[in-house]
Parts: sequence; C-alpha cells; structure tokens
Amino acid sequence: SGADITEINTIRKRLSAVKGGKFAKLCEPAQVISVVLSDIIGDPLDMIASGPAYPDSSTSEQAIGIIRKYGITVSAETMELIKMETPSELNNVRTKITGSVTQLCAAAERTCRELGYEPVVLTASLRCQAREAGSFLASIAQYYNSSEKSLAFIAGGETVVQLKGKGKGGRNQELALAAAEDISELDNVAVFSIGSDGTDGPTDAAGGYVDTGTKKILSEKGIDIFKTLENNNAYYALQASGGLIITGPTGTNVNDLSVLLIKR
Repeated sequence: SGADITEINTIRKRLSAVKGGKFAKLCEPAQVISVVLSDIIGDPLDMIASGPAYPDSSTSEQAIGIIRKYGITVSAETMELIKMETPSELNNVRTKITGSVTQLCAAAERTCRELGYEPVVLTASLRCQAREAGSFLASIAQYYNSSEKSLAFIAGGETVVQLKGKGKGGRNQELALAAAEDISELDNVAVFSIGSDGTDGPTDAAGGYVDTGTKKILSEKGIDIFKTLENNNAYYALQASGGLIITGPTGTNVNDLSVLLIKR
C-alpha cells in the first residue's frame, strides 16, 4: 500500500483485542513490566508491537484518515472497530527498551571501524521509498569516489516500497538494486541493505548486495535494472547477480540496516 509502519499499526490497534494499550487495561489493577525490543524508528512505545502495554497516542480519526488516504476498502464491521478509541491513559505499566535501530547502527559503526573503514552514521531514522534511499547512497558514493580513505556510510531505519508490478522482492533488495546503476562506473564501491530479522518481504532473503560489477553482470544476462525495479522484481535480479543475502531468521527485529562501502 505504501503505508509506513506507524500508519499500519494505527489500524492494527483497533482490530486487536490486546494492542493499543488494551492488554495493560485488561491486567488492571495488576502492575505490568514491559520489556521492549524496538522495531520502529524513534522508539515510540505506543507503536512498537502496536503498544499492547502503553497508552495510545493515535486516534480513531487518524485511523479513518489512513484508510481514506490509501483508498483501502473495509467491511462495515471493520469500520466500526476502527472508529473505536483505545486507552489513552494507563497507570499500571513500567517500560524498558532493551534494543533499537540506534544500537544496531552503533554496532555497525564499531564493526566497520574494526574492518578498516572510517564510519559515518548518516541516520537511524531512514524513512522514504526504498528506491530513493538506494539512489541517495549511490549519490554519496559518487561524491566521495575520489576519497583516499576507506569509508562506510551507515543508515538505519525502515523504507517502504510502492508496489507497481507483480515481481518478487523486499524493501532492502529494492534499495540495494536501486543503487547498482549509479555506482557501476565507480571504484571499489558496494551497497548492501538487510532486515535485522533475517527476512525481507515475502522472500527467503534478508536483503541484497550490489557493487560496481552488478550492472555488467545483469546486462550480460539481459536484465534491465530500471524495468526490474518497475516490476518490483529485485529478488530475481539479485539472485542472478549473486547478490541475495540469506541469513535465515535471526529471532530479533530492530529495523533495517543499509551500508555504503568505499574501499581503498
């Protein structure tokens, strides 16, 4: 649909018996200790896992607006649920965040430094179309192509994909493939993007990897990058170029990590 995770969770809260603070409300007067692994940019506690144990900051009016914004058709019964308000106040909850995308970026920064790169964390709040993010990383590579130092540019967050075609892929695969065209003429440059949970879209891949040779490999196999992206078919292109990253489920989820490497 193109909706981001906050918009999606605003709807989910109203369709669940426990999300949107309802779990903690059901537990009253018992005290609830909530240990949170954040998978949403900015760590909004009412949006992580749709906030089962945190007061809801969203409103039914906002939920209805999201339905209209994306032209989503719902049944009359579903609309009645969406119109219902969720708990906006809770006095029986204590919350502790144990992991987040900010920590993921910090870990990537340490690892890149250990591998001999000078790391730069661009953001832990990457939130745009996946193709735009890939093009942005490629533009950074173009600017720093004359660098005499090995550089690593790190971005954490969660992009979105506007579905136009009927191909196979995920936001991280699409991000990586979108960078392939513009880094093809550069020296020793690579871009990869992965989901920290080990899955990317409805595929068995965690994400994708491209480098300066990817475009040539795909061209030799008759695969056009632009047409592939238009069909949301990044999985098969990366499979053809050997660029799928497959880790299997990691058992955790703190958003996605995208990295641009310039090796000298």
